[in-house]
Amino acid sequence: MQKIKIVGTGSAIPPRIITNLDLEKMVNTSDEWIRERTGISERHIVDEKTATSDLVAESALVALKDAGLEAKDLGAIIVATASPDTAYPPTACWAQKKLNIPGIPAFDISAACTGFLYGLEIASGLVESGGYRNVLVSGAEVMSKIVNWEDRNTCVIFGDGASSVIVDKSDGESGIISSYLGADGTLGELLYQPAGGTRMPASQETIDKKLHTVHMKGTEVFKHAVRAMGGAAIRVLKEANLTSDDISLFIPHQANLRIVDATCRRAGISMDKTHTIIHKYGNVPAASIPLTLDDALRAGRIKRGDLLLFAAFGGGFTWGAMVLKW
Repeated sequence: MQKIKIVGTGSAIPPRIITNLDLEKMVNTSDEWIRERTGISERHIVDEKTATSDLVAESALVALKDAGLEAKDLGAIIVATASPDTAYPPTACWAQKKLNIPGIPAFDISAACTGFLYGLEIASGLVESGGYRNVLVSGAEVMSKIVNWEDRNTCVIFGDGASSVIVDKSDGESGIISSYLGADGTLGELLYQPAGGTRMPASQETIDKKLHTVHMKGTEVFKHAVRAMGGAAIRVLKEANLTSDDISLFIPHQANLRIVDATCRRAGISMDKTHTIIHKYGNVPAASIPLTLDDALRAGRIKRGDLLLFAAFGGGFTWGAMVLKW
């Protein structure tokens, strides 16, 4: 077991809501179609002035208050995001500036929807090394600025938001019991943002063709997501010598309610043991798992000693799962 504990959680959700009925006026879709295919009823969207780092800083302050700490107590900042403020500096550095805590390491994780689990594993290593305390891990997204609002297959899915956790040493029974991360770059073009990097720099053509927005082959993504998330969940349970019956709560990435349901069936996990928030937030890629965790905590569904199972899947393709004793 990696002897770490999450000492504080906090979220930042933009106040503006776009409902399915709003989307009916924007693209050729319907409330019934969106609910049936995704389980989403509404999503939160930032205003023009808000960037990803703003949400990171806001959620960090909530997590710090929850932990009884101040910003100066943080030992490092890790931000998982698929929608950074800038290519560089990292979004973590922009958030660090807002928190006014220069000097500590700050960096981003780019692993799409699996980014938070990648970041949590790295934070655990930093804490267990003995050199760091109170490591902030944030999943944050402003997807509304990189989706094509004329593409009904993608714009109805994504939302904005951020959630942060603070990881520290555990002096009790809390810790990561088992963890597994994976990726397959041969599948990258099934879900990606084609332009804006060195492979396809910005040009008038890339802008006209909306190549700076999310492109997704939904049917293929669905199949791979269920297989990868379910397989990862089964693997970490086996490595921990546990079964699905031992798990107190399953917190999956919230990409699509049908994916969550299919993953649960594949891994033998009851939906009664699964916490979902997709209906009110949509898919908020790297922020999905910490948002769901924070929501479950505030709903009273988690207590110390509980065994939590996380599983995620995202562009890359990346995937991962983790069993954490709370």
